[in-house]
Amino acid sequence: MTKPADIVISGAGPTGMAAALEAAACGYRTVLAAPSGTFLDDDSRTTALMQPAIHMLRDYGIFSDCEEAAAPLKVLRMVDATGRLFRAPTVSFRAAEAGYEEFGFNIPNQALNTALEKAVKAHDLIETVDAMVSAVAFNDDAAFVTLSNGDTYETRLVVGADGVHSLVRQAADIGQRSWSYPQTALVAAFDHERHHEFISTEFHTQEGPFTQVPLPGNRSSLVWVMRPERVETVMAMEPDALARAIEDNLQSTLGKVSNVTKPQGWPLSSLVAHTFGKARVMLIGQAAHAFPPIGAQGLNLGFRDVADLAAVLAKAGEDPGAAAVARRYDMRRRADVYMRTGGVDVLNRSLLTDFLPVQMGRAAFLSVLRNISPLRGLVMREGIEPGGGLKAMAGPFRGKDADVRTDRAAG
Repeated sequence: MTKPADIVISGAGPTGMAAALEAAACGYRTVLAAPSGTFLDDDSRTTALMQPAIHMLRDYGIFSDCEEAAAPLKVLRMVDATGRLFRAPTVSFRAAEAGYEEFGFNIPNQALNTALEKAVKAHDLIETVDAMVSAVAFNDDAAFVTLSNGDTYETRLVVGADGVHSLVRQAADIGQRSWSYPQTALVAAFDHERHHEFISTEFHTQEGPFTQVPLPGNRSSLVWVMRPERVETVMAMEPDALARAIEDNLQSTLGKVSNVTKPQGWPLSSLVAHTFGKARVMLIGQAAHAFPPIGAQGLNLGFRDVADLAAVLAKAGEDPGAAAVARRYDMRRRADVYMRTGGVDVLNRSLLTDFLPVQMGRAAFLSVLRNISPLRGLVMREGIEPGGGLKAMAGPFRGKDADVRTDRAAG
C-alpha cells in the first residue's frame, strides 16, 4: 500500500530533524524516516553552533532544553604550534568586537539531538518512522520512497539528510566530488584545573588542528586531528598519559588535565555534491557537503541549508518539489557551500604542507588579521553568517546600527 506525504526526509540527524520542523511549520505533512539507534549512546562529540543556528533552536523552543549542558563561546583563538620557520602570530577573535555577547554555544551532540527529537515528536504534522530509506524512484510529478519496513510513500519532495553515503543523492543521480585527507580526528572531553573563560583555542600543528572547546565548568571538549598511523598509539594510552599529552598540547594553558573520556576516532574526508537541488529532491547536511572540523563550520553549514530550505518552502505552494523550487534552493546554497568548503580545505592543507611560500602566505594573512581590527571584524561576521561582514560595512551608509542581525533564511 502506498501512503501519501507532502515531504519525506531521509535521515534524522540534527539537520534532518530541523528540516522536518521547518517543513511542518510551512504546513507540509512530513515523514521523517530513520532507524532507531541513529545516535550513539556513547557519542562524546560536541557541536559549536554559531548565532544563526542558536536563533533557530530558540525559534523551535528547544534551546532551553540543552542550554544547561552548553557553554558560550566568547573568544576564538588560533595558535600556531607547527614549530616551523615561518609561524603565524596568535590571533584572538572576540565576540564583543563583532557586536555579540558570544559567537554561539558549544552543545553536546546528545543534548542537541534529544532536544530536537522532543520537538519533532510533539509536532502534529511530522510522522517519524523507525526505518531507513531503502529505495527512491522519481517521475515528473512525484517521488516514491520505499522504506526498510516495506512501507512506500508517494511524495512531492524527498530531502536527503542521510549523510556522506546518501542513498537519496545516489537515487537522484546526483554526482559528487570527494576526497580524503591523511588525517583522523580524535574526539574526547576532559577536566582542567583552570577555568577556560569561555575561550576556545585551536592549536595548529603540522598534523592538523588540536582544538579545545569550552563546556560548562572546568571542562572542555577536544578535537585532536592527527595522522592515522598515530591514532592507535594515542587511543591505547593509559588515562594519566593521555591527560598529560593533552596538557602538553594545550601548552599547560588550562593547568592540569584529568578525567579524559575514552577517545573516539573519525577519519577525515570532504565531499561536495554537484547540485544541491533538482526536481523532487533537495540535499542538506553531509548529503550535500562534508569537510574537516575546522573553524566550527560543519553543522553550522547544515543549519544554513535548513534555513534556505525553509525560505524556498515558504513560497513553494502546493508543490514543494517542483523543479523551479529546487533550482532556487540550489542557487541559494552554492556560494556559501563552495566558499566554506574551499576555505576549510585550503586552511587544512596549509598545515600539512612543507612548501615555504604557503607557510609564509598563511603567516602573513594571520598577521594582517591580528593587526587590522576592521578586517578581523569582517572575517568574524562572515564566519558567523554569510554576508554578515558586508551588511555591517553597509550599516552606516544606510543610517543604521552596524550590528549584524541574523535571520533564519541565511545566504
